[in-house]
Amino acid sequence: MAATFLNHPWGLQGSCCIPSSRMFASSSLRFPSSSLSWHRHKVRGSSSFSDDPAAFISDAIISSHRHESPSESESESTLILIRHGESLWNEKNLFTGCCDVPLTRKGVEEAIEAGKRISYIPIDIIFTSVLIRAKMTAMLSMTQHHQKKVPIIIHNESEQATAWTRIYSEKTTKQSIPVITAWQLNERMYGELQGLNKQETAERYGKEKVHEWRRSFDIPPPKGESLEMCSERAVAYFKDFIEPHLKSGRHVMVAAHGNSLRSIIMYLEKLTSQEVMNLELSTGVPLLYIYKEGKFISRGSPVGTTEVGVYAYTQGLADYRQQFDEMSH
Repeated sequence: MAATFLNHPWGLQGSCCIPSSRMFASSSLRFPSSSLSWHRHKVRGSSSFSDDPAAFISDAIISSHRHESPSESESESTLILIRHGESLWNEKNLFTGCCDVPLTRKGVEEAIEAGKRISYIPIDIIFTSVLIRAKMTAMLSMTQHHQKKVPIIIHNESEQATAWTRIYSEKTTKQSIPVITAWQLNERMYGELQGLNKQETAERYGKEKVHEWRRSFDIPPPKGESLEMCSERAVAYFKDFIEPHLKSGRHVMVAAHGNSLRSIIMYLEKLTSQEVMNLELSTGVPLLYIYKEGKFISRGSPVGTTEVGVYAYTQGLADYRQQFDEMSH
């Protein structure tokens, strides 16, 4: 089933977590044709207001993380993907989807542990969904990072919001990491299943039907998204707004959700629709990719801060770790 686009449920700014009433106007979730054309802009730094979310990244913040613009063949950058820590509805076994639910205490601990695992891996810019569980995971993980830089959410709700959140200290700017929130990275919208208990839903509709809704690639639940539809928006956003940073040599972290990340991994690893159906992602476990010579190389999950092997995957990571070791002595 091909995804179609009609009504934009989250608003072009990607800052509002409450869907509009138009979301439920038809039997399946659809997004506007304009949303994909909105994706097509190139990443650029700007302090002016526009429909491009990357335009809200302060020139000063981006320039403080800008590398020497190596050619794509010479550039090596890291990509970290993290599924959010356990949420309160994960704990209750409820379908969460695009409902905005925070982390449990266990989820907070998972996010902090994830931060320890990636504490020596360079990060220049962070992307998250607009949902609080993903933003909490990103922020908490960065409290453990050896860069000691402060993650700052870039607000793009309006020209005024951009102006009011401007940083005027060059020193502070250099000690900051921009965090871009995007509705395209949100969890798959589960429609009429959202808020329902998974076990009770299986008893009501039958295990086979619920399994089909949850694990098929192109069959959506009632008034919800299929994985294919989720993939349309998540991968388009990744290609147009995240991948250009990696190509320019910046190191990126993405904190998002099981289905939006499965979609991105499907693109990175060229998985088939059948293979991605069997892909499971644990909460709070970071996955590392190296981008080099136009290709993504999977490096699995960093085991911990003392795991030497993760820094030996590339010379670049080894050099980065050595820099920190020398600074600490």
